[in-house]
Amino acid sequence: MIPVVGIYAFGWSAALTVFNYWFDGFAALAAIIAALVPRALRETAKKTDSQALPLKIIRGVVTWIFLVAFVGLPYWIVLIPLQPLFQGSNLLNQIAHSQSLLLTFGAIAASRFWKALQSGYDLMPDRMLTQRVRWDVYLLIIRAIAMFMMVAQGLYFILVPLMSLFLTYMEIWPERVLGAVAGDPSRLWEYDPEGGKPKPKLP
Repeated sequence: MIPVVGIYAFGWSAALTVFNYWFDGFAALAAIIAALVPRALRETAKKTDSQALPLKIIRGVVTWIFLVAFVGLPYWIVLIPLQPLFQGSNLLNQIAHSQSLLLTFGAIAASRFWKALQSGYDLMPDRMLTQRVRWDVYLLIIRAIAMFMMVAQGLYFILVPLMSLFLTYMEIWPERVLGAVAGDPSRLWEYDPEGGKPKPKLP
């Protein structure tokens, strides 16, 4: 609720606060994908693939960019209705000319990447990895969709309070949010992401 108090009591920038919500979620999603890419490349590597380190790095970066562009699509889409808010406050220019803001957003990104790298995705068994990744990614996607729905309804004037309440609810009861969208949150590992039905168990 700190941003809410800051905006209504101390005149903080609403556009900057909304962008912070967007950037934090997007950075978290990009960080999770970055933590998963090395394992994905290792498990899908062919014997004929070059083992040269520079080529591995290039493949990893290209894969990461592609996945961020695809998986992060809800975050790209929500930027469309947010354009009037950001342009009206000249937000990009404000960030570009403020060293403190650049450092702040850099710190947010760095903390998200550090947290993702420390989560142990690379060492988890497949079942646990699927459960954990779907849990984390689904929550971030739901966050972007919720922001889009609020903005699409023209709720700019109360967007920050609504997002604060929603994010607080997600932090306290994530299983309820997931349960409303993706079924039993304790069994995400066995759900088909396309059909939402349990996969048949093999004999």
